[in-house]
Amino acid sequence: MAFLSEADIESALLSYFADLGYAVESEENIGPDGKRPERESFDTVILRGRLEKAIGRLNPELPAEARADAIRTLTQCELPNLLEENRRIHKLLVEGVDVEYFGEDGVLTSGKVRILDFDDPDANDWMVDNQFTVVAGRINRRPDVVVFVNGLPLAVVELKAPGDENATLSAAFNQLQTYKQQIPALFHT
Repeated sequence: MAFLSEADIESALLSYFADLGYAVESEENIGPDGKRPERESFDTVILRGRLEKAIGRLNPELPAEARADAIRTLTQCELPNLLEENRRIHKLLVEGVDVEYFGEDGVLTSGKVRILDFDDPDANDWMVDNQFTVVAGRINRRPDVVVFVNGLPLAVVELKAPGDENATLSAAFNQLQTYKQQIPALFHT
């Protein structure tokens, strides 16, 4: 009996995401040395161009400097513990980012920059990338599938070949734990 390979599982998963309306990309296209690079280096995990376009589309009423402040708040690591940083980012994703800016009348105004559109999911930019390479120092890792929403990596999928007796749920879990230790930036968001 022939078993599915890990590549077969990955291909099926990417097809499933495509059927859901996600753009499907590969590292050879959008990686730093790809045909259409979407990040400057392998240590960068946020697709900044997608993030900036989404923030602009979701918050057209806010001035550019307010949107830029929100992106800085979202992309700067502020807490040393990965779990605490993830919770901080989660709150920003759910509640938006508080900003202050000068209105057209010159008055200091406060507002909130939305990162995700929960009311109209189609207004978001949905994308998956397979074999997303991340380099942190001398560590080079390539998670199987990374799910991006508005340029932010929100999920990491680790696949295992079903025919391999060592390919267990525990093995996949342990691989994700290794990624969290070795390439933590991928897990901030």
